[in-house]
Amino acid sequence: MTSVESASAGPDAWFELNQDGRTLAVGGAWTIAESARLDRELNALEIKGGEIAIDASKLSRLDSAGAWLLLRTRRALEAKGAKISDFRLPEMYRPLLGALEKPRKSEPRKSRIPTGYRGWLYRIGRATIHAYTQTVEMLAYLGRVTVETGEAIVRPRGNLRVAALFRQIEETGINALPIVGLLSFLIGIVLAYQGADQLKRFGAEIFTINLLGVGVLREIGGLMTAIIVAGRSGSAFTAHIGTMRVNEEIDAMQAMGLNTVDNLVLPRVLGLVIALPLLTIYSDIMGLIGGAFMCYFQLGITIPAFLRQLHEAVTVNTLMVGLIKAPVFAFVIALVGCYEGFQVERNAASVGMLTTRSVVEGIFLVIVIDAAFSVMFSVLGI
Repeated sequence: MTSVESASAGPDAWFELNQDGRTLAVGGAWTIAESARLDRELNALEIKGGEIAIDASKLSRLDSAGAWLLLRTRRALEAKGAKISDFRLPEMYRPLLGALEKPRKSEPRKSRIPTGYRGWLYRIGRATIHAYTQTVEMLAYLGRVTVETGEAIVRPRGNLRVAALFRQIEETGINALPIVGLLSFLIGIVLAYQGADQLKRFGAEIFTINLLGVGVLREIGGLMTAIIVAGRSGSAFTAHIGTMRVNEEIDAMQAMGLNTVDNLVLPRVLGLVIALPLLTIYSDIMGLIGGAFMCYFQLGITIPAFLRQLHEAVTVNTLMVGLIKAPVFAFVIALVGCYEGFQVERNAASVGMLTTRSVVEGIFLVIVIDAAFSVMFSVLGI
């Protein structure tokens, strides 16, 4: 070539166009390190139409970035009306250029779920199998936790971490007092208001206290407390253990020979089993205070009269029926929260999904167990 119209005179990668604009020579190392400069200079290159040859025989190195620039240059020349008469390239680089030049067709994703009623049956079957599998796994996990809980009670110094236990009692019990107290107080107000509104029609407003006392102590107080704790502490258990799993802290504990059940599950289970009955008593008291507040302002029933009627309406058995269920609720909530935490995969989306699932499963199981207790107490005449 006797003259150059455009050139890149770098030491590693270069190209030049001869005077008549019929040959574009390429040489040097066309790699990703030189791609930014080559891209700018190739975009500034002006080539007229007609036949043109690309001579890349002097290339010393070529990677995928450089090969892509060569292909783009050839297509840009063809788009301007030029006809590529020859494209000379070292034989060793032809497979790379061919791989980039090969068209890639993305096949449409086919759903595994059939359409119509078959899809409906497929979803039901899949959900049933998933529920069965998870039930079996949770029962196995329940057995393991039950055995290790019994061992921790029998040999507290060997298995039970006392500091972690008191920490969980603080987190699940003391820190939950404001929200449990507020909601129980409001539930008592609502229950007393609705009961009084209905009993007024029969002139039996005084029996609002009976309705409030039996309802709160026997059912509403314990059930509402368990639901609040399932949404608050159950989700916290799953999120905490799930985050540890994402950060590979669980793997590190197992590598060090630490028992994850002893260190992570037992303090939460025992802490919640201790805290929830106390929270239930607190919830019962706040619910009765809310009901007494409403009875005073709506019905004119004084506090001494309220207490006298409450003493006649409820007994110690009424309170004990509500309290007996609390440790069972606590055990189930903690078990589900910890179990779902260990099922978290190593991504952030899984933490959120399984936290939501633990709350839903915890509340569902609490209501199912409460219904079972109600049927059992009815059969036993309690």
